[in-house]
Amino acid sequence: MKKIKIIELEEIDSTNEFCKRFNFEEDVIVVADKQVKGKGTNGREFVSDEGGLYVSLMRRLPNFDFKNTFSIMINACVAVCRTVESFGLKPSVKWANDVLVDGRKICGTLIENRLGADNVCSSIVGIGINVNNVLPDGLKEIATTMSEQKGGKKLSVKRIRRRLVKYLKKQYDVNDYKTYCDWFGQEVYLDSNGQRTEAIALDVDADGSLVCEIKGQIKKISSAEMSLRLKCKSI
Repeated sequence: MKKIKIIELEEIDSTNEFCKRFNFEEDVIVVADKQVKGKGTNGREFVSDEGGLYVSLMRRLPNFDFKNTFSIMINACVAVCRTVESFGLKPSVKWANDVLVDGRKICGTLIENRLGADNVCSSIVGIGINVNNVLPDGLKEIATTMSEQKGGKKLSVKRIRRRLVKYLKKQYDVNDYKTYCDWFGQEVYLDSNGQRTEAIALDVDADGSLVCEIKGQIKKISSAEMSLRLKCKSI
C-alpha cells in the first residue's frame, strides 16, 4: 500500500461516519481518541470511551472484484492479531471478524463497502481495539482489554496505533487468517434468527465461507446467514 494520509481527531461520532461524510478521493486513515456514537455490526452500539484505539481505513478500490471482498476482512483481522500479538498477547479470530484474547473480545471490526455493478468501489474498515478503556459492567464477562491482559499495565495507545497502521499496509491471505482460528475440529453453535444449530467447524474458505459438518453432512455457511458461537468460550 502506498503512503497514506492520517487524520487525527480527539472526539467524533464515528470514524467510519466521518469517512463517509467527507468521501475522500484518496486513501486515508482516521483515528480518534473517543467515539460518541461508535457502532458495530448489525447496527449495534460499540462503546468507544477514551483509552481505546479507534481507527478507520478508507481505500479506493478501482476494479476490485466483488468475489474478493473477504480479503478485506482478512487483512483487517490479521493486522489486528499481529498488532495484539506483538505486545505479548495471544489473539484468536472468531469467524468472521471478532478478535479474542483469553476467550473474550478485544477488538471489533466493521467493514462498509460501496458497491458498483460487479465490483467494490471503495471500502471503509473500522477497527476498535480495547486498550486502556474501562469496560461497562455488562461487557466484562465477554470482553477484555489489552491493559487487563497485561495485569493492569497502562499501554501507549499511540504506539499500538503505529503498529496497527504498519500491519494494515501489508497484504495477507486466508492461510494467515486461519493461523488465528484455534477452534477447527471443535463443536460450535451456529445461530440464525433465534435458532441454534450444532456443528463441527472444519475450515474457512478463501471466499469467507465456514466449512462445517452438520448432522454428518459437510456444508458451507455464509456469515450473512449464520453467526458462530464457540461452545467453550463466552461469546
